[in-house]
Amino acid sequence: MDRKHFRPGPLAQVSRVPVADRWDLVLVRDLRHPPERVWAALTEPARLAEWAPFLASRDLGTPGEATLSTVDGDQSLDAPATVLRADPPKLLEYTWGDDRLRWELDPADAGTRLTLRHRIGQPELAPVMAAGWHLCLDVAGHLLDGDPVGPIRGREAMDFGFDELRAAYAERLAPDDGA
Repeated sequence: MDRKHFRPGPLAQVSRVPVADRWDLVLVRDLRHPPERVWAALTEPARLAEWAPFLASRDLGTPGEATLSTVDGDQSLDAPATVLRADPPKLLEYTWGDDRLRWELDPADAGTRLTLRHRIGQPELAPVMAAGWHLCLDVAGHLLDGDPVGPIRGREAMDFGFDELRAAYAERLAPDDGA
């Protein structure tokens, strides 16, 4: 796909779930590829570099320490990470700084149902995180389809509908006040 024509797809199924003194942003996406191919995109550094908001210092497919470097243009910020669980091609769980990410891959008729549980410290961050992951997973979908658009990270996301996605997810994640 020509990068200048890239536009985000429909909103994902999303929720925000309290967990002790934190919250899990839960994002569910269906991908047209088998769990093994999705697993490779989630764990292999070269594939992560094509879609994720960070670069990984090593393959994330085995437990242990790693460094995830958030990229924004020419700048990067290293954060410690620990792969806690790696059960290919079903479950990947790791820390990223103070956050915890859990990727669940379930076979589906059309490929893989991917559930991301991103544990965050502040509930108001959920729409921002949802918008960011939305763009990243759209880019990952194109990569898996053999139609790469290249990573969209940091401030560059503003050129690809980030603000609109954030507003739409904020509306979806707004507390139900019973009105």
